[in-house]
Amino acid sequence: MAAPEEPLRKRKAGVVGPAPESPPGPGRDPAGCPARLRAGTFWLTRIVLLKALAFVYFVAFLVAFHQNKQLIGDTGLLPCRVYLRSVQQHFRGQVSWETVSYAPTVLWLLDWSHMDFNLDALALLGLGISSFILVSGCANMVLMATLWVLYMSLVNVGQIWYSFGWESQLLETGFLGIFLCPLWTLSPLPRGTPTSRIVLWGYRWLIFRIMLGAGLIKIRGDQCWRDLTCMDFHYETQPVPNPVAYFLHHSPWWFHRFETLSNHFLELVVPFFVFLGRQMCILHGALQILFQMVLIISGNLSFLNWLTIVPSLACFDDATLGFLFPSGPGSLKDQVLRMQEEEARGARAPRTRGSVARYTVNLALGVLVAWLSVPVVLNLLSPQQVMNSSFNPLRIVNTYGAFGSITKERMEVILQGTASPNASAPDAKWEDYEFKCKPGDLKRRPCLISPYHHRLDWLMWFAAFQTYEHNEWIIHLAGKLLANDAQALSLLALNPFAGRAPPRPPCSLRHSKIEIRPINNPTVASKCSSERKSCMSLTLNQKLKMIKFSEEGMSKVKVGQKPGLLHRTAKL
Repeated sequence: MAAPEEPLRKRKAGVVGPAPESPPGPGRDPAGCPARLRAGTFWLTRIVLLKALAFVYFVAFLVAFHQNKQLIGDTGLLPCRVYLRSVQQHFRGQVSWETVSYAPTVLWLLDWSHMDFNLDALALLGLGISSFILVSGCANMVLMATLWVLYMSLVNVGQIWYSFGWESQLLETGFLGIFLCPLWTLSPLPRGTPTSRIVLWGYRWLIFRIMLGAGLIKIRGDQCWRDLTCMDFHYETQPVPNPVAYFLHHSPWWFHRFETLSNHFLELVVPFFVFLGRQMCILHGALQILFQMVLIISGNLSFLNWLTIVPSLACFDDATLGFLFPSGPGSLKDQVLRMQEEEARGARAPRTRGSVARYTVNLALGVLVAWLSVPVVLNLLSPQQVMNSSFNPLRIVNTYGAFGSITKERMEVILQGTASPNASAPDAKWEDYEFKCKPGDLKRRPCLISPYHHRLDWLMWFAAFQTYEHNEWIIHLAGKLLANDAQALSLLALNPFAGRAPPRPPCSLRHSKIEIRPINNPTVASKCSSERKSCMSLTLNQKLKMIKFSEEGMSKVKVGQKPGLLHRTAKL
């Protein structure tokens, strides 16, 4: 009878035996700590990818809404209505399959008499859809395909204004985004539609070609990339410098050599990391995103670098991106963890006709991308490599590259007007038109606008390499300024003839090419002014006489003999 006394004493002293173990709560490991996401799934990756792509779409459509009417609208500098009519006449005046395939756009189906309304409608619809995806993080194939069709419709009538390489890059990135999503379901985590590995590898193939193409075009292009001196000039001569570019330009010579070597490493070596397993692929994505962030800080390169970040995100799985999401019960991260646990226990969704159809579609996508990549790969291997070009009108797989050559001096086109009836008189006062971001007034601080894009300012940079005869749109711009056209003036930052009573346009207009060089001491404005005057005194000013300004004169479109090659290439 003495045996039971020991347990009795323990109960009286409040000492109890170990309680049976209870299973850990959802989202926690046996030790009670928050469980970590496992590697190899891409549910959260899809959300981050869609939000990043939606952000770039939003910026692109915002630029279109603000500038399309002035550039390609009813009375724009190069009206898209006149362009479409020229394409139609090239194909015997009919809107046939051949015509539409040459310039794919929904504008063929709309009323051309209200083109401003059509352009605004496309841009606003794109803004609305991209805003929804950006906020919610969910999309379906219908929404993503709509965004792609809308932007392709603008690019294919945008002419020279949409000839930049990032337009095709956004279309290729957006096309792959269509296949990231379920057909109809709008859910951040559509359980029946896991992220396709084929689409992820499509994005990895895209970032591989973007970076390797940019690296090869540099090595094959300008000698300064090979002797490591290009960065001595880049910050001074890039299209639209920002405030940081001034300080980077004045960095020590050894820093510029380090920059160039780093650029070659990131563009020629790092891209191959994507094929070397999970850890190296993650390293590749991190290095490329860091590289793009540095480029964003150092210049106003539109949304190019923001867009290049998007395919880099496909290098990360849920375990890598989990830190971006909260860990509370019921959160997206917690739901992904539950799905991973179910998959670890062997619970798999039953195979349905829908899942089989989706797998077939993704497989067909992989075959299509591989087939369209053949000329792109041949172009990469060719000594005559061409950058920022498309081999198909839908721009699904393209060639890329940037800054294959670096200009060693900065030339700027300055537009000036005078109210003097006699423009040749010595006392005629010439006043400058100022652009929103293009360098002009040497006392004005460089702008900081990335990811926004002032298309006219960029084209003015290209125009400085040639004469106005090679850029007919600048003649149209001059005529608009002579007419004091409010729509064209909205593209500029300063109209020197605004606010005068009575309001009157300039009597004459001229343009000059001047060379601008940065001064070591940015506070010495007088030195900048005298330097600019000396440059102007050495240039030949050409007066632009505009007698008649008709719509037909605003857009003489020359349709190429080979379909698909019209305004497909832009050089940086």
